[in-house]
Amino acid sequence: MNYISIEDRLMTTRVLIADDECNQQELLAYNLEKAGFSVIQASDGQKALDLAEETIPDIIILDWMMPNMSGIDVCRSLRRISETRQIPVIMLSARGEEGDRTLGLDVGADDYITKPFSPKEVIARIRAVLRRSRPLLMNDVIAFADLKLYPRKKIVERNGQAIHLGPKEFDILALLMERPGQVYSRTQLLDHVWGHGIYIEDRTIDVHFSRLRKALNSNKNGNNHPDIIRTVRGSGYALRLPE
Repeated sequence: MNYISIEDRLMTTRVLIADDECNQQELLAYNLEKAGFSVIQASDGQKALDLAEETIPDIIILDWMMPNMSGIDVCRSLRRISETRQIPVIMLSARGEEGDRTLGLDVGADDYITKPFSPKEVIARIRAVLRRSRPLLMNDVIAFADLKLYPRKKIVERNGQAIHLGPKEFDILALLMERPGQVYSRTQLLDHVWGHGIYIEDRTIDVHFSRLRKALNSNKNGNNHPDIIRTVRGSGYALRLPE
């Protein structure tokens, strides 16, 4: 996996287009790049799966009918792999029957677009899916309980008070706030925050969480805020609503 910093992700959203129809693939790629997206392309299912694992795109546009692996099988595989499980997928297909749409959604697609379609519709659907699944990329602010995080300004506030975080603590919090309640293992935190292939001790991650907790819980008025970081023994960390 290639590590991409939060700053890089905010500058450009990466879209993997998997379609064996060259003209359609190039048309989508042209319009997506014109709209400010970074585009990765694959012309068969196996290549799409390999690129998804290698590059971890922000969203995948996946054609149903492709050589080597169908879009349905690719989507199933993506949902079985921990690194790609959370990547949003939009399925493209000439099959417009209700049963086909239901199957596409049942195997894990986040949206389903029937051919023929306009590039503008695809771009609108991409943005809509990303607003739901990747708020860090699409929104100026993301919120959880009394906490607000401004990705581009690198600002965090709790109950209206500014909180000063180090770069790693900010990246950890941004990751947790994108999916409140999801438990991230130390391995997942390493891959997302430090980068795949980087070795650090588990103790280092615990130290960063200790700093993050201290910063989030401190209150200028003297009384500490409720702790919203949950430690799941043997599993990892997550955000939780105060009891």
